[in-house]
Order: sequence, then C-alpha cells, then structure tokens
Amino acid sequence: MRGGGPYGRRGPVELLAGSLYLDLDRDPRNAVLLAGSGRSGTSWVSTLINCRNEYRYVFEPFNPQRVPRFAGLGRRRYLRREEEGEEYLAAVREVLSGRLRSRWVDRFNRRFVSRRRLVKEIRANLMLGWLRENFPETPMLLLLRHPFAVAASRTRLRWRDNLEEMLGQPRLVEDFLSPFEAELRQASTPFERHVLAWCVENLVPLRQLSPREVGLLFYEEILLHPEEGLRPAFSTLGRPVPPEALAVARKARVGGLEGWRALVGEDELLRGLKALRAFGLDRVYGGGPLPDRSGALGIMREGVAGGARE
Repeated sequence: MRGGGPYGRRGPVELLAGSLYLDLDRDPRNAVLLAGSGRSGTSWVSTLINCRNEYRYVFEPFNPQRVPRFAGLGRRRYLRREEEGEEYLAAVREVLSGRLRSRWVDRFNRRFVSRRRLVKEIRANLMLGWLRENFPETPMLLLLRHPFAVAASRTRLRWRDNLEEMLGQPRLVEDFLSPFEAELRQASTPFERHVLAWCVENLVPLRQLSPREVGLLFYEEILLHPEEGLRPAFSTLGRPVPPEALAVARKARVGGLEGWRALVGEDELLRGLKALRAFGLDRVYGGGPLPDRSGALGIMREGVAGGARE
C-alpha cells in the first residue's frame, strides 16, 4: 500500500476530513487493537476488519516521531506483563478510549460518528503482554507474515532494523534475547538483520500470550482462504466473517505470495533459515511460502505453561 495506509496517499482536504468526527464511547472495550510487524500486511487486514466502515480508524498511534504523547516510547519498547509502566499507561488509555486525536492517527479515518475504534499498530508487538494485562477486555489481534517477505520488503525500502534498540533493553535481553545475543550482534546483511528483528518481534508475543488472549492471524491464510483466515479475527470480535470482507480479500493477488523469492539470494535464504531455527520459529515458517498455525499455537501454549498462565 502506498503511503503506509490502506487508502494510499491523501491530500490536505482528505487529511482534514479525517479529523472531522465524533467518538462517542470512551470505553477501551470498544477498541480493537491490530498488531503486527511492519510490512506484514496490517494496513490491508485493517481494511478487511473495517470493511463496513464501522470503526474509527486509528493509524499507528505509538509512532514516537509523529505522536508527541509517545515521544519517550522509542521505536520498539518491550514491557513485561507485570510491570507498572505508568509513564505509558495514561497515553495508551487515551488511544483505546478515543481521546487521542491528531492528523497522523486520523489520516485514514472515514467514520464521522463512531462508538468503536480499530487501532492499527506496528510498534506494539513487544508490549502486547503488558497491554493484555492492563486492558484485559480490549480485543487484540496479532498478524504474522512470512519473515522473508517482511525482510525483503523492509530491505528494499531501506528501513531500520531496530536490533540495536532491542539489544539495548536489559529486560528484553534477560527475558528473551540472551540465548540469541551473539547471533543478533554478529548479523551483517540487511536482510539477515531484518529476519532476526522479525524473530524478536514475534517470538515475544507468541511466548507472552495464550491463544485465548489474542486472535492469531496469518497473512497467507487470509490471502489464500479468506473466510478461514479471517475467522480468528471475527471470532475474537464475536461475530461471523462479513461477506464484504471476503469480497475485498478475494480481490487480492495470490500471485504475490512468493514475490520475495526474486529479491532473496540463496545465501540470504540460508541465513534466514538459520535465524528461524535459532529462535525455534522454523515451527511456524520455513523455506516454503505457507505458515504452520499448529507450530505457532504450540509456542503459545508452551509460553502459557512456562509463565503459569491459564
């Protein structure tokens, strides 16, 4: 999607129109959080969830460069489930309750009177356990896409990989990264570094959350089998998959499923597979294009057992 959003680039008039709305219900339970790695398809999936334009669309509010309320958050902040995080709690509550307004977060909103919000965020993965702990009644969705597709896209766009910021967080290293620290520090090519960043961004929520706490989505499942792929999202929202969402999803080009292969050499592919094996995420994705949902659910259940969560 051009412009980083589901509706492409917008002019000044459209940006102004996005801020002309009434958000009538301040209950965080009436927000939905869609989280995923950058370039994983969160913008596209947000259009499917909001296919009836039922939600005020809140675009990436945790962006510290665009939203002053989150200026101290950093690009990939990790929070333990049980830590207080008071400096962020009020700001997140503003988002989920609909009180946060800005030209950035409202730039793609098309709902003028709303009681519900769809919050789309690519910087929340490492905070999802903490968010779940503090906002237990807010529906949350986690979208995964093949790490090689994500890494190839990020490399092509020359995105930062954020590995240094991750390694600079002692609690994140202590809780998750210490077994992989040498590999993370030695990674050299942009593709390898982005694959490793994907591993961190997705291992943490998979280990922190149980299958009952978050609706687990896969980009490839939605692309190939829209009704089955979207069912976890709409089950989390307590309703069947609407036909409008299926109609939009079926317009997507399935041929793009393996487009990353043309951008990834054999050496890079081997580096990527090695990274997935190191993190145990080869249970979810490998050299083929499709995910293994059972592998991801297995990691989640092991995380539940290890953390003594029900």
